[in-house]
Amino acid sequence: MFLETVRLLVDADAGVEVVALARTGRQACELAERHRPDVAVVDVRMPDLDGVAATRRITALPNAPKVLILTTFDLDGVVHETLRAGASGFLLKDVPPDRLLDAIRTVAAGEALLAPTVTRRLIAEFIRAPTPNRPRRSLDRVTPREREVLALITRGLSNAEIEQVLHLSRHTVKTHIGHLMAKLAARDRAQLVIAGYEAGLAGP
Repeated sequence: MFLETVRLLVDADAGVEVVALARTGRQACELAERHRPDVAVVDVRMPDLDGVAATRRITALPNAPKVLILTTFDLDGVVHETLRAGASGFLLKDVPPDRLLDAIRTVAAGEALLAPTVTRRLIAEFIRAPTPNRPRRSLDRVTPREREVLALITRGLSNAEIEQVLHLSRHTVKTHIGHLMAKLAARDRAQLVIAGYEAGLAGP
């Protein structure tokens, strides 16, 4: 019922089209490879193959679709692993319909959608989780201003908020973010947040 509701919602929007529906994680991977959608909306809990493994396979495809995760979070203790797997966004399943459509557009445009109510807790849990031999992220190639931008991204600020805090133009903020992605080998904003946490920029 949830799957069909999402399909009806998305298809009702003139700018977005559903190209395939998957009822298992394995099927999601197969359909993503066959149809190459711009965005794959992935549930964390799916039969046959969970959302973490499915996300990892989907984002490994050539010209991979962006992955938008839907989660109940409080029940899904492994959601933070999708950050490592390459997810570009997170939403709770009770998200309002217009918010879901906005999220799909945002992720399709190559930006990450990090819902503050979900993402800060997810990443905090991810960083606290013991991972053997995980080195602290080096920021040697990052300039002081880029470091400031990265710290604000890590705290969950939007580009508009970063502009106000640092008194920068929109173009300058986007330029700094582009440089950070290149220097830190980050595919999107979600991976920049991980890099910021690993570098100790999360703050209190």
